[in-house]
Amino acid sequence: MESDDEFQYEEVALDSDEEALEMQEEENFESAMRHLQLKQLEQDRSAVKTSQVESGGGKPELVDDFIRNFMLKMNLSRSLDAFQNEWYEKIQSGDIKKDSVSAVPDVFSRNQELENRIQSMALELDKAREVAQKARSTWDKFRKERDFHRLNHMRVAQEKNILVKDLRRLREHITKYEPTLEGLETRYQLAMKEKAMAKLQCDRLQSRVDTLETQVKQASRHLTSSGGASAPATRGGEPKASSPTKSLTKTTDSKVSVLPPDDRPNPYLGVELGVSEAEKFGEKKTFPAHMSSIAAVCAHPSKPVVATASDDCTWKMWSIPNGDLIMTGDGHKDWIAGLDFHPRGSHLATASGDGTVKLWSFSKSKCVATYTEHSQAVWACMFHDGGDFLVSGSMDHTCKLWDVNTGRCRMSLRGHVDSVNSVCFQPFSNNICSSSGDKTVSLWDSRSGLCIQTLYGHSNSCNSAGFNLRGDTIVSSDADGGVRIWDIRMVQQRLHIDAGPLPANKCCFDRSGTRLLVASDDKTIRVYNSEDGTMLGSLSGHEDCVNSICFDSQASMLISASSDRTFKVWS
Repeated sequence: MESDDEFQYEEVALDSDEEALEMQEEENFESAMRHLQLKQLEQDRSAVKTSQVESGGGKPELVDDFIRNFMLKMNLSRSLDAFQNEWYEKIQSGDIKKDSVSAVPDVFSRNQELENRIQSMALELDKAREVAQKARSTWDKFRKERDFHRLNHMRVAQEKNILVKDLRRLREHITKYEPTLEGLETRYQLAMKEKAMAKLQCDRLQSRVDTLETQVKQASRHLTSSGGASAPATRGGEPKASSPTKSLTKTTDSKVSVLPPDDRPNPYLGVELGVSEAEKFGEKKTFPAHMSSIAAVCAHPSKPVVATASDDCTWKMWSIPNGDLIMTGDGHKDWIAGLDFHPRGSHLATASGDGTVKLWSFSKSKCVATYTEHSQAVWACMFHDGGDFLVSGSMDHTCKLWDVNTGRCRMSLRGHVDSVNSVCFQPFSNNICSSSGDKTVSLWDSRSGLCIQTLYGHSNSCNSAGFNLRGDTIVSSDADGGVRIWDIRMVQQRLHIDAGPLPANKCCFDRSGTRLLVASDDKTIRVYNSEDGTMLGSLSGHEDCVNSICFDSQASMLISASSDRTFKVWS
């Protein structure tokens, strides 16, 4: 390590350092003074502004401040630096005194303020002109639309006045023709009744002629075999003709009807019947039939004729597919809910809300029997396949079996705890099936009057029940749209179909038993496969609930009745 004595120092030139220090001190002093002056000016300016704010009017700014503000506003930074240097030099040298610096004249300030206001108002004026131009164009557009709508309103008002005049004229015209139309309607109904009567009379006379011809042939053979012996003569000298068949409603010399034996064979067992592909049916014709809702429809067993029952307390008989009115029946005091043709087609039974069941004869064109033992409204009725018995179901919770020949109630079937909504006979059997508001379907033996079986499963009131032609299957429907198929041999439910949520009013099989048709409150007729329950199609066209459906005697057409006061023919 070297010692301090051995280190050689160099001399420093003092003159140059002193000068540099002096120059640096002078520059620092000048910058400090300039900084203090700027700070003082800023304080003065803020004091002036504060006093202006407090006074509310304000004093005009000084000339130097005005120049500085102007240069700052115009971004003249170099000019501002030169002005500041020269201004401070003049103040330091005393050439310019603070007392001699005057304020900017009021007129100049006022002019500057007015110029600024003029510029701002010019901008606002331009914006207002743009807004006014847009408003003018919008107003012109709305005025044109107003004129257009006014013209349309005037045109519509003129057309309305013309239509009102036409309607008044047509109403007066219709009023003049209403009596004529009513007279024509009455004459038409009378003519159709006379036509039906003439046809029935012709059939009766033809049957009598056939009987007489048979008797003549038998008499001729008898004469030939007896070798020309004379035939026995009657009081008038002519052969005595056999009397015509007695009416079903004659009670004189009539015998009590007897139910057929239970072991009768069903001719449809083991027979393959043609399938009615109802899902392919189309609406053929619509007939406005009644003045109120149509509750039931049934088909004649052998002729192209259907009968309809309505809430207007009448029933009518129509030819299909033409829809000619054949006969009208009015005698019930309340709505008619059910009807059925006699198996031989000679009579019609109707069930009504007045608590009666009436039997109508086509040959006599009048009601020949009235059954009055029900205590409440009767919903349904049906003939036995032999034609000697009639069953009815009522709101009094009972089914009654009527002897057509004697006109008496043979039996009352009691067991339901609510209204009996539908009744039917098992084909070629003496068993009766009934569906009730107590959610059950029951089978009854008409010989003993006992309930054979009760089928449970529905969750709401049962609206209808019916058999297939083979008589081994029952289909029933309820107010929830549920449809259930029951196997009679196994006494159990075979299939459940949900056709809801609206009520299913009527259900029936086709001749083959493979198609199931359901009339619903949703204005449609649904077609299902009765084997697996798949929906095959739907028939739409009615404007209100479909209340009843049936096939014609040949199973080639489907007839439906609705609350829209019409019945339709589908084929």
